[in-house]
Amino acid sequence: MENSYKAPDSKKEKKASSGKSIFSFMDEKFSVEKVFETGLPIHYVPYVLYVAFVGVLYIGNSHYSDRVSREFDRLKKEVEDLRADYTTLKADYMYESKQSEVEKKVKGMGLEEGTVPPKKIEVDKEK
Repeated sequence: MENSYKAPDSKKEKKASSGKSIFSFMDEKFSVEKVFETGLPIHYVPYVLYVAFVGVLYIGNSHYSDRVSREFDRLKKEVEDLRADYTTLKADYMYESKQSEVEKKVKGMGLEEGTVPPKKIEVDKEK
């Protein structure tokens, strides 16, 4: 098959061949050559530096907020784990402090549960 020239017949090809594409339009309207005709515009340097500084601050603030968010999530998980540990330890303590469990533990020491009820001692307030 041989290469041959094909005449433009679609609208898209006619628009591109006429030189009025969107890129040529943007090049005409937003040309920077007009700004640099008289030389480098030094009076814009403070504005450019200010915008660059604000951009650096913006990026830094974004990184800082991401780091704080990750730290917050990590601490939240740690608090949940500690709360679960606390609940488990509290349940164990409540079980171990029941009268029957205490009696089992002190039986080896030779201590026994009292069978006589306690007596109330009354003191006269006048003396």
